[in-house]
Amino acid sequence: MLPGILYYIVFKYVPMYGIIIAFQNYSIGKGMMGSKFVGFLHFVEFFYNTPDSWKLIRNTILLNVYDLIFHFPAPIILALLLHEIKNKAFKRIVQTISYMPHFLSTVVIAGILVIFLSPSTGIVNIVLHKVFGVEPVMFLGLPEWFRTIYIGSEIWQKLGWGTILYLAAIAGIDPALYEAAKMDGANRLQQIRHITFIGMIPVMTILFVLNLGHFMEIGFHKILLLYNPMNYETSDVINTFVYRRGVLNADFSFASAVGLFQSIIGFTLVVMANRLVKKYSETSLW
Repeated sequence: MLPGILYYIVFKYVPMYGIIIAFQNYSIGKGMMGSKFVGFLHFVEFFYNTPDSWKLIRNTILLNVYDLIFHFPAPIILALLLHEIKNKAFKRIVQTISYMPHFLSTVVIAGILVIFLSPSTGIVNIVLHKVFGVEPVMFLGLPEWFRTIYIGSEIWQKLGWGTILYLAAIAGIDPALYEAAKMDGANRLQQIRHITFIGMIPVMTILFVLNLGHFMEIGFHKILLLYNPMNYETSDVINTFVYRRGVLNADFSFASAVGLFQSIIGFTLVVMANRLVKKYSETSLW
């Protein structure tokens, strides 16, 4: 356990000391102890003096909500389907193919999307034009398409890898339960509903609570590689704004304040969700 413990101490707990700069006008030259304390100035600036603050919050929340609605159930469904496949060779092939996108870097995934969705040479537009006669569409230039593209790519990239935990949960179910269900006359669908799915609920609960901890965050790297001024209306999220304001403009105090706001929201959601699942089930984080 020591490597894992050291990782969290060095990279998670020690940096918490830096939260103090969220309440300062931080200067690299003066350091944390010499920078002027300004209280909640940067929080007020983000919520009240930043014209696009509520648009950023809205985009971040919507992307996370769509991710929970469409991406979160996808590995569960695939795990159930894989469990029902009796042909082991076909099952291995499907698993291997579904796992492969996970090992591609985000830069490669974004590059594939840009090439495939190109209005002139992209395979998607070529197929749409030749098969359906649709004129080329600039998908990455239309705000209404960005969320669909982002969530769809997340499902494609992470679907197979996400099934590993669920397949492990299914493997831990006592086979005697299925035998007893068959003797009681349960068909395949009833066995899935009352045995397989129920056996997956503890893992589903833990992963759902953990996902809520990142609710105010979203895949920064992929968005940074896919967004542009034409689709800012739906693609610009808190993390990309903080990157431009905090990193590119060296406004570290403002970036820390917004990051602290995201962390507080995530922590609150995890605590509330954990209490809720603990009240209605036997599974919880603590």
